[in-house]
Amino acid sequence: MGDNAKPAAEPATAASRSEAANEARVMQAAPGAWSKARRRIVGNGVFMRVVPPLAGLMLLVLVWQIIALKNSSFPTPLVTLKEAISMFSDPFYRNSPNDQGIGWNVLASLQRVGVGFGLAALVGIPLGFAIGRVQFLSAMFGPIISLLKPVSPLAWLPIGLLVFKSANPAAIWSIFICSIWPMIINTAVGVQRVPQDYMNVARVLNLSEWKILTKILFPSVLPYMLTGVRLSIGTAWLVIVAAEMLTGGVGIGFWVWDEWNNLNVPHIIIAIVVIGVVGLLLEQALVALARAFTYEQVSN
Repeated sequence: MGDNAKPAAEPATAASRSEAANEARVMQAAPGAWSKARRRIVGNGVFMRVVPPLAGLMLLVLVWQIIALKNSSFPTPLVTLKEAISMFSDPFYRNSPNDQGIGWNVLASLQRVGVGFGLAALVGIPLGFAIGRVQFLSAMFGPIISLLKPVSPLAWLPIGLLVFKSANPAAIWSIFICSIWPMIINTAVGVQRVPQDYMNVARVLNLSEWKILTKILFPSVLPYMLTGVRLSIGTAWLVIVAAEMLTGGVGIGFWVWDEWNNLNVPHIIIAIVVIGVVGLLLEQALVALARAFTYEQVSN
């Protein structure tokens, strides 16, 4: 028995040594391979973040240039760029109430959006909580919301002019009425989707309505509420441009219409880009807010 066991131990030892040697070689080669793989992954990530957007912009400029070559009244990208450099060298000049830099016009539009959007949040979010929490209110306001939500925001502008007798509050009214629906609907849906187990625990613990609101409903509804806010701010920024075209005064919408009356097409194109950039910044700010206050699965 002892003579047979002794030869069997030697091959096992040799195999173990061979495996150890292979592991050592793998460990020595691993850092280099891992470093190469990591550089490849990082390089691909940088490539996908930089090259596709640049390719899209180049395609847009190419199409723009082709249109300009086909239509002599349409400005080329180079002409528009020169106008943009001249315009943004002094965006806050003020010669008269009807002759102001694009910076003042953007600020005036943002001010109207801020007031109308803020009023919509003050009314819409509490109303959404109430509709989602109380079945009677849900049944009462459901038909009203279904009837008024599809109405174009600009259709409300004449009502605002009739009631307020002034263009500025009428434009704010249009922002308010178009911003309130997403907030109401998303907040109410969020309240209605709170797990019933949470409410059962609240009843067992005999929590007050205030504690139910602050400790259970608000944290659960916050992702839905922020989604409604994001939808509302995008709609508000779209509406204010059209409303200002109709009401006049200072604002990016009126500025675009005024430049059209002056047949200054490069300025119109610049204004379109500015409107898009401001809307993008508003959207990204609210996305960052959502990521800061919501879970990962609802912050995208």
